[in-house]
Amino acid sequence: MVQETWTAVDDYFDGLLVGEDEALRRAAADSEAAGLPPHQVAPNQGKLLHLLARIRGARTILEIGTLGGYSTIWLARALPAGGRLVTLEVDARCAEVAAANVARAGLDHLVDIRHGRALDLLPGLTGGPFDLVFIDADKPSNPQYLEWALRLTRPGSVIIGDNVVREGAVVDADSSDPRVQGVRRFTELISEQPKLTATALQTVGSKGYDGLVMALVTE
Repeated sequence: MVQETWTAVDDYFDGLLVGEDEALRRAAADSEAAGLPPHQVAPNQGKLLHLLARIRGARTILEIGTLGGYSTIWLARALPAGGRLVTLEVDARCAEVAAANVARAGLDHLVDIRHGRALDLLPGLTGGPFDLVFIDADKPSNPQYLEWALRLTRPGSVIIGDNVVREGAVVDADSSDPRVQGVRRFTELISEQPKLTATALQTVGSKGYDGLVMALVTE
């Protein structure tokens, strides 16, 4: 009953406020048809990313974890003319599906999809500093992704980490799940970093129970 309510509420607000169009619906549908895992952000979460990028006035965005390009489309649509989004994806099939989805949305001139392990690609990344970094990849590597995000941003940049609540498992210090330990260490490092100010939000909705961390680079 709770999940049904969460989904119904998402559907209500999505219908009034989100404005998911055919390109986004096709991106989600084609990702599912290609057998990609259903891990993309929900429509309202995609709109949140879009709004955060616009509020920041982002001209350069780094996304770690592309999947089928659904969140990529939301973020790229926030860019001004001449903006640039670099997105890193380890899975070749995901990168292929994302490229088709981004092209159909008419955004391939703004989006640079790079295939490979993010921790191998990040050292050679150029085009920074980035105004916004969205981290949504393998959670055990989140601490390393944060380290690179700090190197590749500047004061005023925004860093967002997705899927950090893990259905509440994040509070279990003794968890044997490396994903839980990855997001715990990620959050601890943010709290210890004097150049960041941050908060976390729990979310419920069509994607279940999870949440995200948002941090502002202050110096």
